[in-house]
Amino acid sequence: QLGVDTVPVLVGPVSYLLLSKPAKGVEKTFSLLSLLDKILEVISELKAAGASWIQLDEPTLVMDLDSHKLKAFTEAYSELESTLSGLNVLVETYFADIPAEAFKTLTSLKGVTAYGLDLVRGTKTLDLVKAEFPKGKYLFAGVVDGRNIWANDLSSSLSTLESLESNKLVVSTSCSLLHTAVDLVNETKLDDEIKSWLAFAAQKVVEVNALAKALAGKKDEVHFIYRLLFAAELICLNIFPFPQAAGLKGSEHRRATNVSARLDAQQKKLNLPILPTTTIGSFPQTVELRRVRREYKAKKISEEEYIKAIKEEIKKVVELQEELDIDVLVHGEPERNDMVEYFGEQLSGFAFTVNGWVQSYGSRCVKPPIIYGDVSRPKPMTVYWSSAAQSMTSRPMKGMLTGPVTILNWSFVRNDQPRFETCYQIALAIKDEVEDLEKAGINVIQIDEAALREGLPLRKSEQAFYLEWAVHSFRITNIGVQDTTQIHTHMCYSNFNDIIHSIIDMDADVITIENSRSDEKLLSVFREGVKYGAGIGPGVYDIHSPRIPSTEEIADRINKMLAVLEKNILWVNPDCGLKTRKYPEVKPALQAMVAAAKALRTQLASAK
Repeated sequence: QLGVDTVPVLVGPVSYLLLSKPAKGVEKTFSLLSLLDKILEVISELKAAGASWIQLDEPTLVMDLDSHKLKAFTEAYSELESTLSGLNVLVETYFADIPAEAFKTLTSLKGVTAYGLDLVRGTKTLDLVKAEFPKGKYLFAGVVDGRNIWANDLSSSLSTLESLESNKLVVSTSCSLLHTAVDLVNETKLDDEIKSWLAFAAQKVVEVNALAKALAGKKDEVHFIYRLLFAAELICLNIFPFPQAAGLKGSEHRRATNVSARLDAQQKKLNLPILPTTTIGSFPQTVELRRVRREYKAKKISEEEYIKAIKEEIKKVVELQEELDIDVLVHGEPERNDMVEYFGEQLSGFAFTVNGWVQSYGSRCVKPPIIYGDVSRPKPMTVYWSSAAQSMTSRPMKGMLTGPVTILNWSFVRNDQPRFETCYQIALAIKDEVEDLEKAGINVIQIDEAALREGLPLRKSEQAFYLEWAVHSFRITNIGVQDTTQIHTHMCYSNFNDIIHSIIDMDADVITIENSRSDEKLLSVFREGVKYGAGIGPGVYDIHSPRIPSTEEIADRINKMLAVLEKNILWVNPDCGLKTRKYPEVKPALQAMVAAAKALRTQLASAK
């Protein structure tokens, strides 16, 4: 209606179904792909509304699909052919190399005008394009990275495009730009040198246009020379490898004592009951608390006033946990803005934006840190607050840290060296913090790896290497602690069953892990015979819902856990941190959790 010729973008019909899950209670034999005809109708509506192009995203084509699933693409697009008649149809894939069989399936789909391919992460895809791309079809060449914020090496990208000129080319980004921040213009406080290395979404559009013009013989030499200087500057940054991280590859970095012996030593020191209770780390971030942090950052209140306010909040959280009779306490993290940003602000090699917001999920957004250089820890980051909290109680107080893999996966990471090298650097920094916490008398230390599963590559052939260095990075963080220091980790909101052996290989003393929100699917892996000897706390209630669970409901969940796990390794805790909840929800939910644990302790004692 506004006269703008635009391209509607939809998740492709086959990927939509392959990435869906059957509803609870549906037979396991039900085929999601049987619903294809139900979701094709929307395309007819867009055509009727005047669309001349339509983009269908089919990213599942880069995964390891069997012949049945590949056949579903062929059948779906054959069925769509009459609907697509008169439309220009672009089918996009991204995030990885497309396998040869899937490439053949993609490029033979009926009714398709163009194919979009990620040539940043799909480096092998380039060979397939040169060998087998169909004549007369458009190639949307994704040469500008849509998932990171570094400026494009325009000369290299132009060389790639020129090698493809026999095709009908459209210069494009590797994927949607929703993964990057919006515009560098909004960054008024970022270091000018670092800023010169970056390209947010608006700048990536400029890069795409610059490359398209150069390909058409209208090259902007100044723009290309500027980017060439940037590329040379990054190469200079990485001439000398980080010495400590470079020497980590040859060792497994395992604690000398096995987990069973460590748990015995820890129990003698901590003297915890059967089914010990704890929470995951954060407590509600109130409006008042956010105001205090905001005013301190703006220098409207003094450091003394800030410390006093934070200590008062910690004291309130500690007293509430003692009142509820929770066994292992947390300080509530009132001083923290975000579990990654908080640590990045105190580590060297990180930069931060003011307005670099990126969608996390739903309407929630985050500002990922930028890792631009070698990472190290100039001074302790959490010891002061953890020590202050421990001084307020005689119960064990958990030191709370974010793990190296999660910091890496939730940041924009330098791309001039392998990701695992940067991860090892972060691991060494966290190791220093772990050892300082131990020296300060903190006997329980939690190193969260919420994003471990999130970084798993889409292709199975690449997963083993990722899990090897990710798990190794976690082990580096706590290799130096005594047997009596209990190391916890936490993971949330992913499918962990397929990587359970890697989780066991992390060799943590206790793992707390999301369970309730996913309808207790985690427990199925233990029903299938996987043996787990360390402490484990599958979440007993979903913190992302405001609903307050009953004592009976939580007790029922714990009983299901006791059916597949030994009582002496089982912990009782929520699914995740309580940061997003309100105190009128938190207090009764934790009361129910503790009451359920106590009731079951009594039952177990009487049964014994």
